[in-house]
Amino acid sequence: MEKVREVLKRFGNSKDNLIQVMLELQNISGTNSLPHEWVEFVAAELDMPLSRVYSVITFYAMFGTEPRGKYVVEVCKSAPCHVTGAGSLLSMLEKELKVKPGQTTEDGVFTLIQSSCFGACDISPAVKIGEKVYGNLTPQKLNEIVNSYREGRHNG
Repeated sequence: MEKVREVLKRFGNSKDNLIQVMLELQNISGTNSLPHEWVEFVAAELDMPLSRVYSVITFYAMFGTEPRGKYVVEVCKSAPCHVTGAGSLLSMLEKELKVKPGQTTEDGVFTLIQSSCFGACDISPAVKIGEKVYGNLTPQKLNEIVNSYREGRHNG
């Protein structure tokens, strides 16, 4: 728990910094997720009910409570993206990655999820990989982007 204690200290052991603390912990977890023991420890240290901490981390798509791939691929399911072709992007990703939403590829590189709007309506259909948003996508463009991540040549 020393890692968790260090992160909490860096953020001033403040409830106001819960999201930043949890993001940092997820980044250092090695599983791109938040282990239950760490969540319990944070709740106790910040004197917060465990249910409150879980309500925050389950509300945001950026957090995972189960081990996830190195890159989380989020397909926006909001109306603008749906209307402009997000469904075909999701189908392409399911076929290419051989997973359904909520699953991780066998090699542990990608986890596919559908998420609510992440603010890219002006460039829909959009996909977010890690922290980088890609818009105005076609299945072909998205395939090239996914391959760049696979081959380690993405600029994200």
